[in-house]
Order: sequence, then structure tokens, then C-alpha cells
Amino acid sequence: MRRGSSNWVLLLLSFLVLHVSLSNEQEDSTAPMLRAEQEALYLLIQDLVGKWWNGSELYPDPCGWTQIQGVSCDVYDGKWHVTGLTFGSILDGSLECSEDASLSPLLFEFEHLKSLSFFGCFLSSHHKTSIPSSHWEKLAPSLETLEFRSNPGLVGEIPASITRLTKLQSLVLVDNSLSGNLPQELGHLVQLKRLALAGSHFSGQIPASIGSKLSELLILDMSRNSLTGPLPSSLGAMSSLLKLDLSDNFLHGSLPQELGQLQCLTLLDLRGNKFSHGLPQALHDMASLQDLLLSNNPLGGNLMGTDWGRLTNLSTLDLSNTNLSGEIPESIVRVKRLRFLALDNNNLSGCVPTKLADLPDLTALYLNGNNLAGELKFSEAFHRRMGRRFAFGGNPHSSVGRYCKQEKSAGSQGKGKGRIMDDQSSSVLTSLSFPASSINVWLGVAVQELLVVIALILLL
Repeated sequence: MRRGSSNWVLLLLSFLVLHVSLSNEQEDSTAPMLRAEQEALYLLIQDLVGKWWNGSELYPDPCGWTQIQGVSCDVYDGKWHVTGLTFGSILDGSLECSEDASLSPLLFEFEHLKSLSFFGCFLSSHHKTSIPSSHWEKLAPSLETLEFRSNPGLVGEIPASITRLTKLQSLVLVDNSLSGNLPQELGHLVQLKRLALAGSHFSGQIPASIGSKLSELLILDMSRNSLTGPLPSSLGAMSSLLKLDLSDNFLHGSLPQELGQLQCLTLLDLRGNKFSHGLPQALHDMASLQDLLLSNNPLGGNLMGTDWGRLTNLSTLDLSNTNLSGEIPESIVRVKRLRFLALDNNNLSGCVPTKLADLPDLTALYLNGNNLAGELKFSEAFHRRMGRRFAFGGNPHSSVGRYCKQEKSAGSQGKGKGRIMDDQSSSVLTSLSFPASSINVWLGVAVQELLVVIALILLL
């Protein structure tokens, strides 16, 4: 009898839970939307998509049973409110912008907006658009993600007022035509996890406030701009940083020793700048580093000052065309996870460590265009594994085919010969891209970057 009563009680409780759940779903599906916010949504979309778009007829319930692709909503205080807006050709049915698309002040009427994105919206060189210079404070209580990506018609500077978005966690301004100096006020965005400003025409120096105040930053990408000046030592204070990409700018000076404090950094990409004065001694302190890309810089110096064996996670090392001299250190063969090694077009001398062939994961080795001496012999199995990803030509005092007698050499001085790595692949996201000499080599890097993005999404 007691068992039967217990079953009835459990059945009744299950019914009540199901009833409450269905009631909540019904309440959400029938929740009203403020008329003013609904009208603002229709007009905003018209300004971007075109006047032909008739929202009131096509989508009479934009947050309910006639949802709009690219518009996200949520219920607050019993009413629907817009929480996300995405414009551009992302998916089938997305809100594609017209040639004369413009940003309306109505953008700032959505008090619960968390995410705002524009992908390929402003394309025309005849109808140019700028980021609004005011009213961003209206979105400060809610906005967490702001993206302008692949908009060649988006011009002007980053307005300082954008830094009033104090809850912003992701600011992505990639592949636009923005220009000018980066505002010092970027340091006010203390909750940022990702700052991507790649592929524009930004100039001037990197604000020191980015390093000193953005302690929660995970990704910093300012590649493919016209930035100048030295690398701020304050960047070493970003203890959570996973990716630092400043490639293809005009940065110069020494690499600061403070970079060694970036204990979580997995990618350091400084290719295509004007850095000099050799590698920093603290480089081997970056214990998490997986990809070190410094090619096409007049660095100079040698490889002996770094204890390469301490970089146990390193898989990609690109030091081609960096004016290095001296010998290749034996410690480099202790980097057991190394997959890609490019030391070409330098002034390296001495013999090549034969144990390089024993690195289990090595699939690309470029040593061409140096002053390496002696005769080199790797096994047939090694050459099969490397295929066309092994280069040793252009070493006038060396040849391939016989063993190199190890000799200590003081090295020679000279000027690098400027090898340019050929691009055979590009990454999924523009702000996460870098060239490679092999799709196989860089597939692993792309996977690592994808994991970083997934981690960032989970944090957001």
C-alpha cells in the first residue's frame, strides 16, 4: 500500500513539473514585444537591407513564431527583447546588406543587446561608412560582442566612445578599411577576452595600456596593418594571453625580455616586421609556446643564447630570413614535438646536427641559403618523410649525401638572402591565419587555433 502511494506521489510530482515547464514555454512563445522596439528593429533592417524589406508583413512576430534569421531575442520582465543582431551573408536566409547600406542611430535603441556583428555589409568604395562616433554608452550595460568583419567600405578611425562598452568581451575589427592611431582608451575595456584589429590601415604605436590593463585578454591580433614603434614591454603583463599576432607591420627595436612572462602563450607571430638585436634571452621561459614565427625580420644574433630544450611544446619554429649567424645548437634536437623547422636564408655555419632526423614528428625542414659546412647524410626514410618539404641547397661549403664531420666553428657574418615562404593554405578565420609550406604542417596549427576559439566561446 505504501509503495502504491509513493508511486502516485511521484507521478503527481512529474505531472506538476511537466505542467510548469509547458507553461513557461507557452509564456515565452506568447510574450509580447514592445511596439517601439519592434518598429526600431524593422527600420534598422531596412536601412541595411533595403527599403523593399517589409518586416511587418514578413515577420509580424520577429521574436516569436516568425523569427528573423540573424536576430536573437530573450524574455526580460515578461517581454521579448532583441539580444543579438548579425548582418551579412553568413547562412542561407541571412540578412544581406544592400550596396547603400547605412548604420542608423536606431542601433542604440536595443537596451538588452549582447551581440552585434556585420560581415561583408559595407562593400562599396563609392558609398563609404564609418563606425558611429557617439551613443555607444547606451549599449554599455549589455553589449559583450562587437564585430565588423570584411567591410572594405568601412573607413575612418576607431571612435574613442567605443571604449565605453565596459562589458565588452570580444572586439573584432578585421579586414576593413579603418585607419588612424589606435585609441589609448582601449585599455578601458578591462573585460576583453579577444581583441582582433587585423587587416586594416592602422598606424602609430601600440598603446601601452593594452598590455597593462587588459589582463584577461586571451587573443590579441593586430596583424596586417601599418603599426610602427617598439613592442611595449607592458605586453608581458597579459598573463592569460594565448595568442599574440602582430605580423606584417613596421614594428622595430628589440624584442622585450618581458615576453618571457607570457607563460600561457601558445602562438607568437611577429613575422614581417623590423625587429633587431637578436632573440631575447627569456624566450625559453615561454613554456606553453607551440608556434614561434619570427621570419623576415633583421633580428641578427645567433641561436646559442636560447635553451631550446625547455620549449617542450614547440611544434613550429620559423626563423627564416632573420640574419642569424653561428651554429645550429644541439639543444634544438631536444624539442621532441617539433614538426616544422625553417632556418633558411640566414648566415648559419658549422655542421647540421644529424639527430634532427630523429625528431619523431618533424615533417618539414628548411636549411637552404646558409653557410653550413661539411657533408650531410640523412637516411632514405627521412627523405621520403620530408618529400619536397626538405631544402638544403645554397650552402656553398656543404653537400647532401655523406656524413658531416662535426667541427666547432665560430661561424661567419653576413646578410640573409630573403626566403619568402609560399602560401598553400589559409585558416578558417581571417584573424587566425598564417602561411605555411605544407598543408599537413599547418593543419595541426589550425586545429590548435580552433581549440582556442572554442575555449573563448565557452568563456563568453
